[in-house]
Amino acid sequence: MKALLLENIHSEAVRLLTARGHEVDLRPGALGESELIEALQGVQLLGIRSRTHLTRAVFEACPDLVAVGAFCIGTNQVDLDAAAAAGVPVFNAPYSNTRSVVELALGEIIAMARRLSDRNADMHAGIWDKSAVGAHEVRGRTLGIVGYGNIGSQLSVLAEALGMRVYFYDLVDRLALGNATRVDSMEELFATCETISLHVDGRASNKNLIGAKEFAQMRPRTLFLNLCRGNVVDIDALAEVLRSGHIAGAAVDVFPSEPKSRNEPFSSPLQGIPNVILTPHVGGSTQEAQVDIGRYVAGKLADHEEFGTTSMCVNLPEVSVGGAQAERVLHLHRNVPGVLARLNNVLAGHNMNIGAQMLATLGEYGYAVTDVSGEHYDGLLQELQGLEETIRVRVI
Repeated sequence: MKALLLENIHSEAVRLLTARGHEVDLRPGALGESELIEALQGVQLLGIRSRTHLTRAVFEACPDLVAVGAFCIGTNQVDLDAAAAAGVPVFNAPYSNTRSVVELALGEIIAMARRLSDRNADMHAGIWDKSAVGAHEVRGRTLGIVGYGNIGSQLSVLAEALGMRVYFYDLVDRLALGNATRVDSMEELFATCETISLHVDGRASNKNLIGAKEFAQMRPRTLFLNLCRGNVVDIDALAEVLRSGHIAGAAVDVFPSEPKSRNEPFSSPLQGIPNVILTPHVGGSTQEAQVDIGRYVAGKLADHEEFGTTSMCVNLPEVSVGGAQAERVLHLHRNVPGVLARLNNVLAGHNMNIGAQMLATLGEYGYAVTDVSGEHYDGLLQELQGLEETIRVRVI
């Protein structure tokens, strides 16, 4: 089996996949659609990060592709519906870099409150400005978190340990940790808090979630952070309120348009504005996080290829299985009544004995994993592929 890993995925992923018997092609940058289609011919496993976009055309043109691993949290760079329709499970790393993002957010909150970027620039320019003007402790400040998932909730706990008072807003009814307080709207959050940090996903409905209207609702001299997705903030509106002084500082790690490699120039309306920290999408880019992501996602890819498990898959039904004692039939199908009976009838017609069977469904998809033994395998795969409901079938 061949694996293609793009965008400088950590060598731990290469080590694990190689140890599991895969031939690995590791490449440093992202690929465009046509280049990616060409590179994926004959490749079963694909690993990407955030800059490679997997479109419907890619899935339709690459029938050998068995599974995709997003070596990051987000999967909005992948057409998940097209992947599911092609029978390709997509795995990500929802927890591995949580701590790294939270630590960066906390560091940037402190840096902005102390205006360290301005003091640093002055010192490099030879200016000694030893002044407390504009510098504040974070203890006692109010932190408002938009999105209280894995990252937002951990930020809540650590910020509270620094003495901050934490409020949060989330569309989902989530348990408040520590002394954090849930509010009913973003307007209430903006009116209450002096620091706002975004931790939402990249779904289409979150595009330009924060624009001129929302910035106007924030308290004067608010500190603002976006370490989640570039398209959730109107960058031009942010630049305007920073220049006006309504927003006192900003830390931005993600952008609506990002270079595909270090060889492409970066440009943003936020450049050159005082007390603005710009980082190149490195929220989760610590050595510890990348090692863990490499190990976790590569393990998910290898487990699916070898055993058929889809545990923690983001776009297909989740089935968790170990090693098979005999042959294993993996059958992804449209979730309609009677499919399992028809699958088992085909197996019975080939005198297959069923040792174990697991079925899970998710929306329009069903996924059956069946361990079988017998002697009449000739034509079995073709007959299963011929079932009207079959999307993809594999025998391992």
